[in-house]
Amino acid sequence: MAKRDFYDILGVSRNVDEESLKKAFRNKALEYHPDRNKDPGAEAKFKEINEAYHVLSDPEMRSRYDQYGHDGIGNGNGGSTRDFDGADIFGGFGDIFDSFFGGAGTRTRGGARQGDDIQVSVNLAFEEAAFGTEKQIQINRVELCSRCNSSCSEPGHAPERCSTCKGTGQIRRAQRSIFGQFVQQGICSTCKGRGEIVTAPCTNCNGAGYEKRKRTVAVKMPPGIDNGMQVRLSNEGNVGIGDGPPGHLYVSVSVKEHKFFHRVDNDLIYELPMNVFQATLGGVMEVPTLGGTTTIKIPAGSQHDTAFRLKGEGIVDINGSRRRDLIVKLKIIVPTKLNDEQLALMKNIVSTMGNVDVSPKEKGWFDKVKDAFAKDD
Repeated sequence: MAKRDFYDILGVSRNVDEESLKKAFRNKALEYHPDRNKDPGAEAKFKEINEAYHVLSDPEMRSRYDQYGHDGIGNGNGGSTRDFDGADIFGGFGDIFDSFFGGAGTRTRGGARQGDDIQVSVNLAFEEAAFGTEKQIQINRVELCSRCNSSCSEPGHAPERCSTCKGTGQIRRAQRSIFGQFVQQGICSTCKGRGEIVTAPCTNCNGAGYEKRKRTVAVKMPPGIDNGMQVRLSNEGNVGIGDGPPGHLYVSVSVKEHKFFHRVDNDLIYELPMNVFQATLGGVMEVPTLGGTTTIKIPAGSQHDTAFRLKGEGIVDINGSRRRDLIVKLKIIVPTKLNDEQLALMKNIVSTMGNVDVSPKEKGWFDKVKDAFAKDD
């Protein structure tokens, strides 16, 4: 489900100033706070309001959101960079009351934060997953602006110190009420908490300090990786805010089906087709492996679903280095069409075999052959 626009959630325009943003937030928070509003869904709306204010009240996060939307803050697919439960704004109904006088409703400028993670997927051939490989993955991620290196200013144009907050990024206001004087500390509305004024915004990032770039990343897939597994590349995600570290890149794996084999854990399963005559007489049969071919000896009179285990011909255990086994299962095929000569020979063979004593619940392959010939008659 797509996330709602943060400005719409708070009911403000995109050029809203700090004071109007804070006022809209307080009104919405009072309306939906779970301590006051017992309607179903009020708590979910309160969290949504809190998340919107958390982003829009932070100058850096708001700039990234304005330029890249939810993707810029890691919320493009309905995820979230954190759990917004309201505890950072209001701890209870008493805190809401205090917020009117500069209490818990204020927030200071955020410090360094780790960048958001990136999730991508890759398809592997069966052999690539079995033996391991290296893939070149294309990703789009948020990085520091290559032109201004996150200074937000055009090269050669240094930002100026904010005269309103004296470079601190915050201002203090004193308010009087019936309870006495309250001091409120908030983000400077002039510089939006940066402590400096950008007089010549970077023409590449429009003063945001960040840009989206396409990158190619080499990802090593370990031998034995399987469907649904993922590889993590540390610090290959979106750039961090402030001095925070980058996020991580997670690569989810999907393995294509093989023409001959299917996988059960780290064992390979191959079904070897044989007609009833080959199964009756037995012999040496050639079977494929992941590395080529090999031969196995089929005893005379082998039955359908008989399994043969070939040691070390399976897939490498991802938690170790040992290769598991290849299991060959016989798949006996009963002929449905015979020429006159073959039909005569088979009838002669069946007549000399006599009755086969089998359980009423299960027929032997000779009975299946008899049934096939009876239909031809």
